[in-house]
Amino acid sequence: MKQKVRASVDEALEGLASGMSIMSGGFGLCGNAEQCIKAIARKGLNDLTIISNNCGNQGRGLAVLLKGRQIRKVVCSFIGGNPDLQEQYLAGEIEVELNPQGTLAERIRAAGSGLGGFYTPTGVGTVVAEGKETREIDGVRYLLEKPLRADFAIVRAAVADRWGNCRFYRTARNFNPLMAMAADVTVVEADRLVEVGELDPDDVHLPGIFVHRVFEAPEHDNLIEHRTTRARP
Repeated sequence: MKQKVRASVDEALEGLASGMSIMSGGFGLCGNAEQCIKAIARKGLNDLTIISNNCGNQGRGLAVLLKGRQIRKVVCSFIGGNPDLQEQYLAGEIEVELNPQGTLAERIRAAGSGLGGFYTPTGVGTVVAEGKETREIDGVRYLLEKPLRADFAIVRAAVADRWGNCRFYRTARNFNPLMAMAADVTVVEADRLVEVGELDPDDVHLPGIFVHRVFEAPEHDNLIEHRTTRARP
């Protein structure tokens, strides 16, 4: 088994360069690989293509890269609540490719599964269908969506072992496993790193075969608000 554990985020991101494409797991600020994002910002990499649900929020998360003018293109499903992305897009400073959220997830899954694409009725008859192949199947019009891959995927896991097997924390699971399967190099940023065998096989959300590098990062900002409506026992 090739050694996957790296001592630092910089070692884990070795080979990442300007002009590359990066899939970033998470949803808004939930499940972000925070240390990876900070390292990319610090390195000053630019001309990046970012593939994520919504490229950060309110100047945080991936929006830090927007503020640094490090991103050339964003492939996402939502730009609301992200004034940095909206401002740069309206000014013609950045390219945005919007996908329906389910289509974005399925394009990534198709790439990780080795599929050449899939037909979906979502977007038929709208601007989403422009320039895409369409066909009728059993009386329903579908459009062809192609798989989506990246040079690097940065993934946040709650727990990972030294072989890269991962468990995610609740909804932070979202896009992370799919993206890990669809990149040439997958980097896992784990809140906690454990020995092989400590994760029960039934508790593994992402098999280590899809992970190339893993490092431990116990400190995170975790900017998601936890709100309750009644006092807990």
